[in-house]
Formats: sequence, structure tokens, C-alpha cells
Amino acid sequence: MKSDEPYHLHECCKLKRKVKDRLNTMEGDKTMNQAKPLKAYLEASHEGSIDAIASYVEEHVTENWQTVFSRNQDKLLRAYHEAGDMAYGTYLNLLFLPIHRQLKENGFRPEPHFPGEFDISREWGNEEENDQQRWMWSTVYSQSNERLGTIVTVVYHDHTQLRIPRQPRIIALTETGKDAVVAALSLLSSDFEQALEFTEEYAAYLRSQQD
Repeated sequence: MKSDEPYHLHECCKLKRKVKDRLNTMEGDKTMNQAKPLKAYLEASHEGSIDAIASYVEEHVTENWQTVFSRNQDKLLRAYHEAGDMAYGTYLNLLFLPIHRQLKENGFRPEPHFPGEFDISREWGNEEENDQQRWMWSTVYSQSNERLGTIVTVVYHDHTQLRIPRQPRIIALTETGKDAVVAALSLLSSDFEQALEFTEEYAAYLRSQQD
């Protein structure tokens, strides 16, 4: 199924309540390996805090991204048929749920929750729209409200059908704040640098509909 329109803001707003309700019904499912204790992982790590947290998140994603998708495929398909690509948001909420629990138990706070804020994210992909990637990010705070850094999630997805082409990618940055993060990611990816953030992309779409 291919949506007549790309991943637009009105779809995001429309699905917020549906995503929340769906998560309430799916949260009890045993859909993945339980997240390892974050405290022990950090104590054993020789990396800095943000790098260690990113490695922890990446390990969890590696172990569970396919399992979460396959075991919830019927429910995710229903969400996809109801609201298109926003079903990927449901998938990501499920995938990151154990991570949020571990972070909270250990005094860390991602702002916003992983994978990040949709409105300032950037997306691009191939002409067929079956291999898209959206870059989103969250700032991680310590128990003392110190900014430790930023964790970026690259979400690979398909606009023509419900499909995750490959494992989501996790990137750790020491930079925080939108301008600094955008600058750092622009150095990492020329595609990111050239892509519009979602609100700008959507505004351009609305203008095109008025022409």
C-alpha cells in the first residue's frame, strides 16, 4: 500500500491518540529480549557517558529490531492501514520502551523520548520511496539535569509498504541543542545537510497545493 501523500504533520497529529491506545494494548506483549541492566553496563564500560548509553541502546536495537517488528506485524499492519507511515512511530515506541524504563530507573532522562522530535527531523530516500531514512534525536540528561549529549536515531523505512529495510542506526554526539546538533549531523551527511526539516517540508507541500 502506498499513501497518496508523504509522511505529513496532519497524519502525525491524527495518530497520536491511536498510537497511545495501541501501545496500551501492546505493552504487555513479550515481544523482545529484556533490556540488560543499564547500571551494570555503564560500570563495565570504558566509554564516556553518552557513548556508553548509545552503545547500550544500539545493542538493544541490534537484538530486538526484527523481533519487535515480526511479533507485532499484524497490529502494526492495522495501524499502517489506518494511518499510513505513522505505524513506524508505533513500532519505534515499542522498540524503545525497555530503554526508557532502564534510563528512568538509573536517573537519566531523554528529552524528548527516543527516537526524537518529529517536527525537526529530516528525511530523504530513493525515487521509488521504498528506502527512506529519517534522522531524529534526543538530548540525554543526568539525574542532576546535566546535558550529557545527544543520541540520534536513523529510522529506515518504506513508503510503499510496511517494511523496515534494515536496522535502525544509533549515533552518539557530544553536541546538544538544535543548532549544534544540525551542524554536527550536516558534517556527517551531505544528504542530511540538504534535506528540509519536517515543518519546512510540510510548509512547502501546503504551498504547492495552493498553486
